[in-house]
Amino acid sequence: MAEITIEEVRAYLKGAQGREIDLDKLRLDLQIDRGSKSWSSVRMMMLRLAEQRVVKPSGRKDGVYKVIPQVNPVRVFGINHNRELAPLVFPKEYDTGKEMPLLDNVIVRGGDLILIAGVSNYGKTALAMNFLAENINIYDCVLMGNEYVTADGQPTPRFISRLESMEQVGWVNAAGEDKFTLLPVMSDFAEYVQKNKLNIIDWINIETGEHYMIGKVLEDIKRGVGNKGIAVVVIQKSELSDSGRGGQFTKDFADVELLIDKHGEHESRLTIGKVKEYSKYITGKSVAYTIANGVKLLNIREVVKCPSCYGKKWKKMGNTSIPCPDCFQIGYINK
Repeated sequence: MAEITIEEVRAYLKGAQGREIDLDKLRLDLQIDRGSKSWSSVRMMMLRLAEQRVVKPSGRKDGVYKVIPQVNPVRVFGINHNRELAPLVFPKEYDTGKEMPLLDNVIVRGGDLILIAGVSNYGKTALAMNFLAENINIYDCVLMGNEYVTADGQPTPRFISRLESMEQVGWVNAAGEDKFTLLPVMSDFAEYVQKNKLNIIDWINIETGEHYMIGKVLEDIKRGVGNKGIAVVVIQKSELSDSGRGGQFTKDFADVELLIDKHGEHESRLTIGKVKEYSKYITGKSVAYTIANGVKLLNIREVVKCPSCYGKKWKKMGNTSIPCPDCFQIGYINK
């Protein structure tokens, strides 16, 4: 057999990009005889290919290399790019149709991920369902998660009740068919995301001690929606935390971050977190609202931290503190 060439080794490695290979397997696959000159020279070839950034030593065992995935330069100018804004409609006030304050400054593009991180029982699902209602005639919508389907694959009674209470929304087409797709998926959501559609996932549960994994989950979801789709993803957060469970990992792949806390005893407060693109800086600003029938958003208004207690709910009086009378111990007042 003719001696192996470095170009033959390079061609072999193209089929193993991103993987690890060892010299023994490479020799076997290329049918290199033990007594041939190529048996020893292939190691020198790999060292040369490492200098050329085709492979790199794995660092864990002699003779094992990782094949570096090869990339082509991306052209920036002189070609058409998809720069269209996504026509996503944010939730509105139910009885007036008024847009939620501040969110009209958010710029959303195809491929974006909107993250809703909220405390338990203060309206994460209400917000997710309003995203569905406002966009059902704009996008092909896909809904999945822990809030909508029973263990035997049927819509939950609570979900049906919320749909029926939003009587202004046409949930079915002229043929009586659902205008959205409900998937009985409660885990591994990225595997079921549908490209170029509005994918609403409510909610993702990450086991305690594994919250760092949320970053990878969100990355896979975002990759799955394509450059024309949108993902709206719901996760849990602790009260008054400035991020969902998983901390900074929840923010890495979010383009828009909406944080939900309780506002007093009977209302919810939405605070705008990370926003990648905007017409006016709004991070840190908040709106409060009432939720009726588990889904209707009412009395939406912008709120600010109480100037008397600085959002702490307690006001300093001499050497003691008292419940703040100016904000009724909510920490916020209407703007």
